[in-house]
Amino acid sequence: MKGIIGAISGDIIGSIYEFNSIKTKDFELFNRRSGFTDDTVMTLAIANWLVEDKTSKDVLIKNLKRFGNEYPNAGYGGMFKRWLGQDNPDPYGSWANGSAMRVSPCAWVADSLEEAQDLAYQSAVVTHDHPEGIKGALATCDAIYLARIGAEKDEIRNHIETRYEYDLDRSVDEIRQTYSFDVSCAGSVPESIICFLEARDFEDSIRNAVSLGGDADTQAAITGSIASAYWDVPKNISFKAIHRLDYRLLGVFIDFEEKFGD
Repeated sequence: MKGIIGAISGDIIGSIYEFNSIKTKDFELFNRRSGFTDDTVMTLAIANWLVEDKTSKDVLIKNLKRFGNEYPNAGYGGMFKRWLGQDNPDPYGSWANGSAMRVSPCAWVADSLEEAQDLAYQSAVVTHDHPEGIKGALATCDAIYLARIGAEKDEIRNHIETRYEYDLDRSVDEIRQTYSFDVSCAGSVPESIICFLEARDFEDSIRNAVSLGGDADTQAAITGSIASAYWDVPKNISFKAIHRLDYRLLGVFIDFEEKFGD
């Protein structure tokens, strides 16, 4: 299985390590505490926007607010929580990685790289209108779209380095030595992309992301969203992730896959 299941699986696997950082790739993928967080909720909010009306900013905001308020304890940042409580919310200049963690559906809907970029921009700017917040969403979406259409890793790497000026010339082992919790796009999106680029398969990409010891669920969601466009998500992972969604989120996931699944 390919698609947005990669972001969802990464989030759920990383959820138990978000505040229990580890610096090893040898860890349990799922246990009884594994569950979805705001990364999955907001990914599916974006998915539902695209199903309903990808041309409407109002529909986008409606879905972000609806899903956010239906799952108030999913783990949102303070500024986003305040945004959810406003009647007519304005973007708040965020440079955090929330824009990148939720962007993957845009890459699966688009018929061109340009459309993917436009949808990614729209999905980010209603909250994360800081240039770094937008950049993180665009870079992640570009990587997913390019992987989806069959680009090789070197092509993806060169595109991201050239267009977004992210430093991808580092190894996971080098990053892991000094890396710590970082919610900024600038300090987590390049690292998440490297975790994909260095991986052997989908599972290895997730293990790379969690092993950095940072914002594990979000980094694994970003890495997983790219990896699941390049490789199939193994059935033993996708099955366990899907069965941790509640009926509302599962319904949104199924609707999106039926309409846009490759």
